[in-house]
Amino acid sequence: MIDIKNMSYHLTIKDLPENLRPRERLIKYGAKSLSDAELLAIIIRTGSRHDTAIGLAQKLLKGSYGSEGLRFLVDASFEELSKITGIGKAKAAQIKASIELGRRLSALTTVERNVIKSPKDVKELLMEEMRYLDREHFRALLLNIKNQVISVEDISVGSLNSSIVHPREIFKTAIRRSCASIILVHNHPSGDPTPSQEDIEATKRLLEGGRILGIDVLDHVIIGDGRYVSLKEKGLI
Repeated sequence: MIDIKNMSYHLTIKDLPENLRPRERLIKYGAKSLSDAELLAIIIRTGSRHDTAIGLAQKLLKGSYGSEGLRFLVDASFEELSKITGIGKAKAAQIKASIELGRRLSALTTVERNVIKSPKDVKELLMEEMRYLDREHFRALLLNIKNQVISVEDISVGSLNSSIVHPREIFKTAIRRSCASIILVHNHPSGDPTPSQEDIEATKRLLEGGRILGIDVLDHVIIGDGRYVSLKEKGLI
């Protein structure tokens, strides 16, 4: 005899009305109409023994596993994700692959034909990519005579609280790409973009190097978590 009282019922997305299923909603209304949890549910495809894919996605985004929303998915390692109940190696791989594709697409589409008119343009170009990095990354925006972005060059990666950059690494790339000017950019993993004295002194040395080579260093923008500082706007260079 089957003990119905002790049977567990596992709800799946297929059990939901069609107008509540993420994939069907995406097809009908477009990806922009979906919440973060619904988009994540499509990526992970299936839920766990106790949750639908949507329920599992909501728990991931709402801190049920010590997570911090989308930022957690960016910061978490493959190993950390794969150990979460209901995720495992397959779903962890799907999540990390999706994030990396988004990062590459962002880098590809934002660089094309961008014109830098202000530090805010630099922020729009690189904030989302650089705000979550756990090391200082030093980059240079290479610009043509019309201030259009030729490329964004990775110059160096530092430790948790410092980056090592040498003028020759910046200017050899700038010379090779025949750029007219450059904008320096680096992030502060602490989230606070306030420039250090070392940042200011290093920038002044790079400005002098640019003057000698005939390549203008227009600004140095420091990226924090949702905030940025332009050394030029602050009158520090």
